[in-house]
Amino acid sequence: MSKTKAYIYIIIGAALWGLIGIFVRMLAAQGFTPLQIVNLRMLASSLCITPVLIKLGKEQFRIAFKDCWMFVGTGIISVAFFNYCYFSCIQASSLAVAALLLYTAPAFVMLMSLVLFKEHFTAMKGVALVATFLGCGMVTGALTGELNLSLQGILFGLGSGIGYAMYSIFGKYALVKYSSVTITAYTFYFAFLASLPLADYSHCTATWNWGTVEGALGLGLVCAVFPYILYTKGLQYVDAGQASILATIEPVVAAVVGVCLFAESLTMLKLVGILLVVGSIIALNLPGKRE
Repeated sequence: MSKTKAYIYIIIGAALWGLIGIFVRMLAAQGFTPLQIVNLRMLASSLCITPVLIKLGKEQFRIAFKDCWMFVGTGIISVAFFNYCYFSCIQASSLAVAALLLYTAPAFVMLMSLVLFKEHFTAMKGVALVATFLGCGMVTGALTGELNLSLQGILFGLGSGIGYAMYSIFGKYALVKYSSVTITAYTFYFAFLASLPLADYSHCTATWNWGTVEGALGLGLVCAVFPYILYTKGLQYVDAGQASILATIEPVVAAVVGVCLFAESLTMLKLVGILLVVGSIIALNLPGKRE
């Protein structure tokens, strides 16, 4: 596969992720909790991708027990945790804010790398950090005194970013031995099993109807199976850093969806804030000497 095709796969996958808010709002309006929405998404994703594995051959189902840690990483540490935090942040704020906080992840990963891996702190990294937090302040209203996001909402947003970043890390390890479809499938299987006992359907007061099926299939097929296969396939030919640059289309799509479908406001200040965060991510991942 050419790099151009891999780039297109990643961009399309990230754009589909940006549609998540549509189906989350649909299920939340029916009374489902964030953990129940996570589990419904993983259930629909597992059911949708299993026929794909069957069609490709039974060898696609085979994984070594010693490699389960990879799928614990992609499925539980990344996808299940990320989805719960992201859906909770969407309910606590707006699609644009949730998506923006999700993409602060590279900045925090960089800070952790300074401590854990003794990486050098360059001028570019410093500028990117400042720009990231300025951008967040503009979008959330913190700089103008109009902050309408609770501390809990902020923590959920940042938690989603950390979980999101973990997928590329564990996914790179898994790609050495397994196909993108196998990785995607077992990611959903592990995430479903981990989220099932936490969903607590015994006390569920939500309305179960055709809208539930539509919302679950939207999250599972449109916003999970298709984009994860595309993203993981593209990740096989593109560095994780480059993939994170291309995936910045997601918060842009989420912001457009919020404005067009849910009448969320998008002021010039918020737009500048989004551009600052996206620009910072690109700057942090530029090739060559970043100093």
